[in-house]
Amino acid sequence: MNYQILVVEDEKAINDAIEIYLRNQGYTVFQAANGKEGLSIMERETIHLAIVDIMMPIMDGITMTMKAREHYDFPILMLSAKSEDIDKITGLNIGADDYITKPFTPMELLARVNANLRRYARYLQLQEKQQEDEQVLSLGGLELHVDQKQLYVNGTLTKLTPIEFKILHLLMSHPGRVYSSDTIYEAVWKETAINSETVMVHIRNIREKIEIDPKNPRHLKVVWGVGYKIEA
Repeated sequence: MNYQILVVEDEKAINDAIEIYLRNQGYTVFQAANGKEGLSIMERETIHLAIVDIMMPIMDGITMTMKAREHYDFPILMLSAKSEDIDKITGLNIGADDYITKPFTPMELLARVNANLRRYARYLQLQEKQQEDEQVLSLGGLELHVDQKQLYVNGTLTKLTPIEFKILHLLMSHPGRVYSSDTIYEAVWKETAINSETVMVHIRNIREKIEIDPKNPRHLKVVWGVGYKIEA
């Protein structure tokens, strides 16, 4: 696997030296001079590990790690001077996985990088196996965990009622397919549709939970005169 590593360090000489060490081991390296630049690179690239200095201008490593942990779970190694023990402990408490004290040797740096990447690779394999074992429907930021009866919207757990879950499960199982209100009612309630207006109420409630702008839905759309669909 071609691992991509982000180095966030404001001292150019240290940043360049770390890049050389890592590239010699076959890693792809991205450089950033502060936490703000680092977060921007995370949004554009798939990062497997980050090496982050604690003391930096614009955004320090502690703040960057806190923000990164809101969205990413790859290993974060913090660079610290010997006088920064408190910051080092703070970094570990808010989500960093390891730290390296300056000055460090190339062998120590690479040993810690390799060890953390091995652990991360095992974590990814376990996560992939769990996803294979569990039926998960994913579509445009929506993740419906069928066995657990849970919905994640852009990574955030979103509570659904049992009826809402059944309706969304039906629609997400066949993205792009249009279901009439009667068809949805009969599939979810398991009885002949006599008055399926209640479906419209549940659709509106689902939209409130999964759409950024329910009045201009991106996922759950109406096909006028026909029914409803989840956009493929």
